[in-house]
Parts: sequence; structure tokens; C-alpha cells
Amino acid sequence: MSRSLVLLLLLGISFHIQAQQKFTISGTITSKGKGETIIGASIIAGQFGTNSNEYGFYSLTLPEGKYKVIFSAVGLQSQEKEITLTRDQKLNIALDDEVKDLEDVVVTATSRGRSLTNAQMGVERLSTKEIKNIPVLFGERDILKTVQLLPGIKSAGDGNSGFFVRGGAADQNLILLDEAPVYNASHLLGFFSTFNSDAIKDMTVYKGAMPAQYGGRLSSVLDIKMNDGNNQDYNVSGGLGLISAKLNVEGPLQKDKSSFLLTGRRTYADMFLKLSSDSNINNNKLFFYDFNAKLNYQLGEKDKIYLSGYFGKDVLGVGETFGLDWGNTTATLRWNHIYNNKLFSNTSVIYSNYNYNINIRSGANKFDIFSQIRDWNLKHEFQWFAGNKNNVRIGLNTIFHNILPGRVTADANSGINSSSLQKRYSWENALYITDTWKMTPKLNVTYGLRMSAFSILGKGDFYNIDADGKVTDTLSYGRGEFVKTYYNPEPRVAFSYILNPRTSVKASYVRNTQSLHLISNSTSSNPTDKWIASTNIIKPEISDQVSVGYYQDLIKGQLELTVEAYYKDMKNQIDYRDGADVFSNSDAIESQLLFGKGRAYGLEWLLKKTSGKFTGWLSYTLSKTEKNIPGINNNEWYNARQDRTHDVAIVGSYQLNKKWVLSATWVYYTGDAVTFPAGKYRINDQTIFYYTERNGYRMPDYHRLDIGATWTLKAKKNRLSELSFSLFNAYGRENAYTINFRDNENDPTKTEAVQYALFKFIPSISYNFKF
Repeated sequence: MSRSLVLLLLLGISFHIQAQQKFTISGTITSKGKGETIIGASIIAGQFGTNSNEYGFYSLTLPEGKYKVIFSAVGLQSQEKEITLTRDQKLNIALDDEVKDLEDVVVTATSRGRSLTNAQMGVERLSTKEIKNIPVLFGERDILKTVQLLPGIKSAGDGNSGFFVRGGAADQNLILLDEAPVYNASHLLGFFSTFNSDAIKDMTVYKGAMPAQYGGRLSSVLDIKMNDGNNQDYNVSGGLGLISAKLNVEGPLQKDKSSFLLTGRRTYADMFLKLSSDSNINNNKLFFYDFNAKLNYQLGEKDKIYLSGYFGKDVLGVGETFGLDWGNTTATLRWNHIYNNKLFSNTSVIYSNYNYNINIRSGANKFDIFSQIRDWNLKHEFQWFAGNKNNVRIGLNTIFHNILPGRVTADANSGINSSSLQKRYSWENALYITDTWKMTPKLNVTYGLRMSAFSILGKGDFYNIDADGKVTDTLSYGRGEFVKTYYNPEPRVAFSYILNPRTSVKASYVRNTQSLHLISNSTSSNPTDKWIASTNIIKPEISDQVSVGYYQDLIKGQLELTVEAYYKDMKNQIDYRDGADVFSNSDAIESQLLFGKGRAYGLEWLLKKTSGKFTGWLSYTLSKTEKNIPGINNNEWYNARQDRTHDVAIVGSYQLNKKWVLSATWVYYTGDAVTFPAGKYRINDQTIFYYTERNGYRMPDYHRLDIGATWTLKAKKNRLSELSFSLFNAYGRENAYTINFRDNENDPTKTEAVQYALFKFIPSISYNFKF
């Protein structure tokens, strides 16, 4: 009897163990048409689910049994697989392109902008398909201009690619192209961005609680991934606009195993200048060009190598007397390795360079000014799919920064001495770990820690500064000596709680630090701005941000409502002394700066329609950004330059029929905070304006309507041709670009303000093709 009971007990235990046994399905999600890996594809098996990572790899652990697994991604057809899970399985999936009934056009797009279940907050995602029909300046599709139509992300103004995120300055955004930092993301003084939409596969912007693998900036991360290239067939595409042209070539080196991508773009406004008979015009230069290239090779079932690069340059010249050129160069070598069905790794070696060069040839004055920031970067990360409840990332990042703030090289007979500001060297390191944990069916948590260390290195002189900005002591260090190291723990945590299948609430906290700073006299990035690293006096900036949010799908998922509120506390903020000369020929830049604290808070709404003939979104941001820095504004709080109370964007696209798509955008925002003169006095018949409150005035409010239309001439499986029409600033609003003050010519006792507008009506037409 006892033997029978023991046997039954052992059988029961064995059965229980078997019933609880779990297995893993894993693989890579690709596009069947192009063979490119799919970022963020959804994998659902009953109540369990996951997403593919940024390299298309997924891993899902399930109890033993039978499942219907659904694989889906934006713009691709869903695919179902029925599996019987009795062992670990490798399941690579290739999704077909989405097929549409052209006789009854209905646009559908599964949103990847936000998820009800994902604990990550403040995330916005856009693909080139989503920006395709948005009317833009000069007919050039621009992913940065489209990002600025989202809540919490504010444009720096007409002619600028710079943007402000949740009260942060333009330099507080980390912009990555295939993991390489881009230090100046604008062409033609901001009219275009550096990113050619034909080379872009995916863009994600983190406005707040960015995961622990990102660091080095206070406000946001803009993570842009380039296309891998088609490993199935050869394709050529391009476009011809009013002032620019572009060409894209891609195809397989070895079908199913390797591919290449080559994309080039150039403006030709300078060619129109040469048509002029006036030598003062036809000798001028005004153009940019950029080039993207990518190679990838499948070494085997577990290894893949990517090599990508970007080179872009702007050239601006006025005859032989003045020249300005600037540009970015990036290169990324990546190795993906799959250790097993639960462990994935990525190793990257990254190079980034930004420089500008100014040439002056005026009379006896002949000299060049050169500035540069150059990085070497190594990243290594493991992604461990621990089970169906945990996804863990562990990694390290080390960057060597080499900064030359400025160097003057003068002709021997020019009367100007050649000189150079000191090169600055620094070493930035970080270790991080983050875990995405499905705690319960309704509660998801993402938590992690990033430990950063920023080391200032010699060779060079460093200074002590008194309260008046005067140098009191000079400290000299040899090559490679450690001047100072700043250590900062950066915790991150985010929660999401599902109220019902269509509603969730979220909350997050994140700390970020920033040790590189942009010195500028304007509110947006200019090519001649100076990047400087933290020193013994300039401490890393620190921000602590708390966010809460409410998310709901409306009308059977056709509408998405997102509401987020945030509060950001900032330390070690930088601003300029009254009358500062930040471009003086001095290594002691600290003498021109003051340091204090800042705060930013706001409320963001986004209502987005993702299906039907009419799609688009309405966004609204209500916000405030202030600084308190001893020595400025009588030590009281004052508006930051990027402070704007209201920011509105309305974006709409209507599929009229199978040939025509109509679109429009309307934007409105409160005028920028500026410092205007409060009075004036005269000395030796010269008018001197004096200023009191820092950023105490406002530019006029800004608003603008853009309209566009796309006419599809031919659309087959592998062939496309279309014409795009747009009208920028359709009702001709003369928005203020600058306001200058001067004495009235007839009565010098009176002062008049003169407003200058940059754009009025700008029509554009472009032709795009693919075969």
C-alpha cells in the first residue's frame, strides 16, 4: 500500500513538473520584400507577448502546449503560426508587405507611438511612411521637422532644425544615427536636417524616462536607425525638387545573406546663382551634400555584422572674401551575436566628428578659424530574455572626447596673430542595467540604474575663478593626467497599470546627467557654436524628472488619447554673465558663465487618428521653463530662452482616392522669451541701450498653415512615381524672425522696433520615383 502511495506521489510530482515545464520560441522578424529586420514587431501567443528588439530579434518563453502565435508590424501583413511547444524552437518570420484595395482606399496603421501595457513613458515613434505626406519647406521630407509637431517637442523657429524638449535647451538632446552622436543636425543654417528620409528605417524619441542604455543628455534621446538595404532585389529610388535632388541605390551582395545601401543628396541653389551676370552674385556659394552608406553580412545563424557611415557638409561663401563650411562624419561597426534563445548581444565601435571652418580674405586680413569635436566610442550590451516576465539589459559604454574649441591660422602679412585655444580631452564611462518586468497581468515595471563617470584629462591649464569672473589661479596638468572625475548614479523607474483593455495609467522617475555643453549666443544651434566639456568649475548638469500619464483607445481603437504631465528639477544650469563675450580668445570660458538651477513643468495632450481615409493628430502643450542663477535678474526666477506657454499642432492627411492624398498642418505657439532694452541713454552722440530683466519680454506669437498634395502617377509592386506639391505658410503670415531697435531717423529721442520676417509664401514641387 505504501509503495503504491509513493508511486502515485512520484507520478503526481512528475506530472506537475511536466505541466509547469516551459520552452522558448525565438528568432528574427524580417520584411519578406526587402529582407530588412523589423524593429518593434509584435509577437502574441494567447495572454503572452513580446516585441522584437532594435535588431529584429525576439524571445518568448511559454508553458508547454499548443499556441496560435500572431506576428505583426506596422505597414506589413500579420502572420499566424500554430505551434505545439514541447521543446525550444527557432522561428524566423518574414512578413509580407501590406496589400491595399486601390478601388476602396482605407488607410490603416497600427500605432507604435505608445503602448498601453509598456511602462515606458514619453516615447514617440515615427516611420518614413508616417511623414510621407506632411507638407514641408522646399518639398524636402524632413523627419526632424515632423518630430516638432509632437507634444512636448518645440520648434526652434523658422529656418531651424533645433528643437526643445520639455523645457530643455537645444544641446540637451542626444541625437543618434545608427548609435553615433550627431552634434549638429542641420543643413543650410537649419532649413534642412542632416537626415535624408530615404536612408531612414525607424525613429524613436524619448522625451522623459529614457531607458538606462541612453545617457549623456538631460532632455531627450532621438534614436534614428538607417535602412539595412534590400537583400532580396535591387532597387533604385530618388527625387527631384526645386533646390535639391537625391538618389538611393540598394540591393543584395549575396541574396538572403548580405546587402548594401547607398544614398546621396545635394542642393543646387548655387547653380542658380551662377546664372547671374553680376559677379558679386555668381561667385557666391550656397549648398550642402550628404551621403549615407551601409553594409551588412550574415556570418551564420548566430552572427551578423553591420557597417554604416554618414558624411555631410555645408558650404557657404561670399565671393572670395568669406567662406564657411561645416559638417558631420560618423561611422559605426556593429556585431550582433545570439548566444542562445534567451541571450543576445550587440557590440559597437563608433566614430563621430563635427567641425566647422571659417575663411576670411578681406584686404590684408587673411585668416582661417577652425573648431572640432571628435569622439571614439565603444558600446557592449547583453539582452537577456529571462522569461515571459523579464527582459534584462546589461551594458557598458566608454567614450573618448577630443575637443578643439577654436584655432586661428593667419597669413604672415595679415597683421593677425595665429593662435589656438587649448584642446580639451575627457573620458566618459557608464555601466547600466535595466529590467522590464511584467509583475502582474495588469502591472508592468521598468527599472534600472546607470552609473556614469566623467573624467577630465590633461594636457592643459585649468583655472580658479572668483565671484567677479576673474582668474585667481592657474593649474597645469600633463598629458593623460586626471584633473577631476565626476561620478553620478542615474536611477530610472517607470510603471504602467492597465485599468481595462483600452485604458492605462503610468508614472515614472528618471535622473539624467550631461557633461558636454554648447556655448551659443542664440536660442538654436548654429554651425559656429562651441562645444565644451565639464571642467573643474563647470559641473555636469543634472535633472530629475517625474511624469504621470493617462492613455486610452477610443472608438474601437481608431483614436488614441495620450495625456502626460511632468515636472523637471535641474541643477548646475549654465547661463551667461551680463555683457559676456563667450567667443573671446580665452581658454577661461568659465569667466563668462554663471551657474544655478532650473525647473520645467507642463501638461501634454495628443489625440491621434490611425485608421480610415482621414488620419492625423492634434497635439497641445502647456508648459513653463525657468532658471534661477545668482548674479542674473537680481537672483530671482526668470524665463529660460526656450520657455513657451502654449504650443499647438494640427496634422491631417486625407486619402481622396487611389491617386490623390491631401494634407495640411497648422501650428501655433507663444512667442519666445527674449531680452529687449528697457531704456537708453546717449554718450558722445551715440545711443546706448540698457537692459534690465533677463528674458522678460516676448516675441509676437507664431502661427502658420502649410498645405500639400501628393499625386501618384504610377504605383505597382516595385515601381512608383509621384508628384508632391506643397505651400509653406499658406496665408502669408509674417512671423517675426528678429526684432531690432534703433533711433527714429526724424526724432532720435524716439525708439522704433523693426521686425524682420524670414518666410512668406513658399510653394514647392518635387518628383519622386522608385523602380
